[in-house]
Amino acid sequence: MTEKIKLLMTQDSAENITETQNALAQYDIVTSFCSKDGEELISRILSDMPDVVMMDLFMTRIDSIGVMRAVKRKTPDRLPMFVVYSSFDSPVLEREVMGSGATYFVLKPYNIKDLAENIVRLNKRAKLKLKGGIKSAGVENFDVEVKVTEILHQIGVPAHIKGYHYLRDSIIMAIEKPDIINAVTKKLYPSVAKKYETTSSRVERAIRHAIEVAWDRGDVEVLTSYFGYTIQGSRGKPTNSEFIAMISDKLRLQLKSVS
Repeated sequence: MTEKIKLLMTQDSAENITETQNALAQYDIVTSFCSKDGEELISRILSDMPDVVMMDLFMTRIDSIGVMRAVKRKTPDRLPMFVVYSSFDSPVLEREVMGSGATYFVLKPYNIKDLAENIVRLNKRAKLKLKGGIKSAGVENFDVEVKVTEILHQIGVPAHIKGYHYLRDSIIMAIEKPDIINAVTKKLYPSVAKKYETTSSRVERAIRHAIEVAWDRGDVEVLTSYFGYTIQGSRGKPTNSEFIAMISDKLRLQLKSVS
């Protein structure tokens, strides 16, 4: 029997709560609701102990960042997975939210099915990490994912687009299997496509779009530190394979020095 995921979500009473509950229930997510009040939400998190908290970026009394910091102080050993959503698209705010402890940043309006699938996948990874069930080459795979996630946010790849997830998984694959970078079209894209039940061409296009978005809105200093030669002069943005190779190579060297 599949273990159900307890989700606590901020939502106005005027919004269609039943429709949201029914949609999430199809993914074994049991949803309860809280008003958009940061102090009330903190109290509910401490009493209900949900697996996942999905909250608005801005709320009355305390915002989402304040909620995450308060819960970390009060229950550092029993933190839920935080998902923050907003209709306000700001790279600076998104980086601050993710840096404060959010696992996922979602732009409204969002697709409830895609959101539910990501919650299930991320919750499963978190549970495996707690059980010590994910290991790779002496380094926890979850730690690699956290590091890749941090870099993508620093660079400016928004978490709410499909290419973000495809890029993250591609980089992790390239860290674990360096040779796959020489077979991006034949092996890497098909592997990512299979995981997300899509096509290789869609994976390729989504990754290219994610890189273009990062180039348009990312932090120039961070981009220069990773891709100096590509953003100086006339060369332009890196290709998909160059982007994946650069990040994975840099992280692989860091992991070697740690281990």
